[in-house]
Parts: sequence; structure tokens; C-alpha cells
Amino acid sequence: MDDLGKSRQMTTPVRLETALKRLIAALDQLEAAAERRAQADAGRADLEEEFTVMQDDRTRLAVELDGVLARSSNLELANDEVARRLQGVGTTIKTILEKAYLTEK
Repeated sequence: MDDLGKSRQMTTPVRLETALKRLIAALDQLEAAAERRAQADAGRADLEEEFTVMQDDRTRLAVELDGVLARSSNLELANDEVARRLQGVGTTIKTILEKAYLTEK
């Protein structure tokens, strides 16, 4: 075998080894990327669950707020009615006292 033949025989295993190393490095990178993707998907699922919980809370709070606003409106109406009645009673008492005062004189 001449030197050229020996060189080719030596080069082939070296090239094969180099190719295998590159393949292994590429597979490692692919595996790392797949792991990052899996973690990102898990994180996204957690965020979607939190978002759903927040939407449920928002809906519940909106219903509660509507109830509180309705109750507040009813209380304001009742307060206005009580104030109107008290004003009427005050006027009636004032009239009675004035009449009583005038009859004493």
C-alpha cells in the first residue's frame, strides 16, 4: 500500500469520528431544545390556569359588585325616603309646638 492509500485509510476513521462528534453535539442541542420547549409549555399551561382562575375571580367580583351597587342604590332610596319622612315629622312637630305656644298666650 502506498502512502496515499494509508492516508485515505487514516482519514476515513478521523472523518467518521468527527462526523459522529458533530452528530452527538447536534443531538445534545436538539435534546436541550426539546427540554426548553417542554418547560416553556409547562409554564404556559400554568399561566393559562392562572389566567382562568383570574377570569373566574373577575366574573365573581363583577357579580358581587353588581349586587353591592344594587344594595347601595336601594339604601340611598331608603335614606331619601327616611329623610323626607323625618322632614315631614319635623314640620308637623313644629306646627304643633307653634299652636301650643300660641294658645298659651
